[in-house]
Amino acid sequence: MRTQVGIIGAGPAGLLLSHLLHLRGISSVVLERRSRDYVERRVRAGVLEQGTVDTLIEAGVGERMRREGLPHHGIELRYGGAGHRIAFEKLVPGRAITVYGQQEVVKDLIAARLAAGGDVRFEVENVVPHALESEPYITFGDGERLDCDVIAGCDGFHGVSRQSVPEGVLTTFEREYPFAWLGILADVAPSSEELIYTRTDRGFALHSMRSPAVSRFYLQVPADTRVEDWPDERIWDELRVRLESVPGFTLTTGRITEKGVTPMRSFVTEPMQYGRLYLAGDAAHIVPPTGAKGLNLAVADVRVLTEALAAYFADGSTALLDGYSEACLKRVWRAQHFSWWMTTLLHTFEDEDAYGRRLQLSYLDYVTSSEAAAKTLAENYVGLPFPEDARLNVL
Repeated sequence: MRTQVGIIGAGPAGLLLSHLLHLRGISSVVLERRSRDYVERRVRAGVLEQGTVDTLIEAGVGERMRREGLPHHGIELRYGGAGHRIAFEKLVPGRAITVYGQQEVVKDLIAARLAAGGDVRFEVENVVPHALESEPYITFGDGERLDCDVIAGCDGFHGVSRQSVPEGVLTTFEREYPFAWLGILADVAPSSEELIYTRTDRGFALHSMRSPAVSRFYLQVPADTRVEDWPDERIWDELRVRLESVPGFTLTTGRITEKGVTPMRSFVTEPMQYGRLYLAGDAAHIVPPTGAKGLNLAVADVRVLTEALAAYFADGSTALLDGYSEACLKRVWRAQHFSWWMTTLLHTFEDEDAYGRRLQLSYLDYVTSSEAAAKTLAENYVGLPFPEDARLNVL
């Protein structure tokens, strides 16, 4: 079996890449270890940057997102008994975020690929990339082989793609945080129209949503937290303490349908390519979820890779492919800094002394009182515009 691009992983990065390549007349096969049902139900990010929204619409897979997604034109920073709104419409006119679950993006992409006759294979075992420096191919299943010109590794942090690069080629940069997020989904109407980021002496909390009837909440918890240690009543009690810290706000509670603990990690691998293997999304970088950048960085990677592959298959030019890693890493490191900054700004650290806590509160005061500081937060949160020379050309 042969295709032009072999794609490992059917998450947002792999599926979007396959779809964008299809629009450019480039063939691909997507190999995914998990079942279709699993990847369509896997709850992950839910905040889409303006550039991600634009990309999905341009690619023809944004219709349901436009109907069901929740546009937001601001967020609230809550601390010290008061709430402070960061107004996107004033600070970054014409740019916003849209709340639309990652699993919904995946459903839309799978539907689009299958409707177009795309080759997306689920529950594929024993996926191994080979001959990355010459004529690459992928073996999978019981000895099946996929020959291809290029391999795209879109299989996440624990996937086989990055692990297939010879030792000593990649340099990794990593930071682990001394806490985690306990996240829940609940069948309850949101208590606020916009996201609330709360800093308290007990720890961070986030009020988010997935729809007018489903809310998403996160609590900062110790890194070794077990889900079974947090029964529903304890979760709601802690959320009330951390979120009901301003006059007039009452948290609406309801049936919790899902719980999970997310470790907090920053990770980057350089370069994001080796031979004819190109890494995208979580296979190359991880950010703490405070800045809502994970899915959005994957989309940015795929945009760059699509244009590079289109040039390569059009006339054999390798200039954009050669520069893929460098082009992506500029945005990756900007998002790394923003995510680290949001995390350190809003979380409590056990080893922080009184001086450090006062510095943290001082900077929160600055962000919420200075238009210049608030604009920096806003333009990074909604996502920096893509360069003019990186516009999609899929129509």
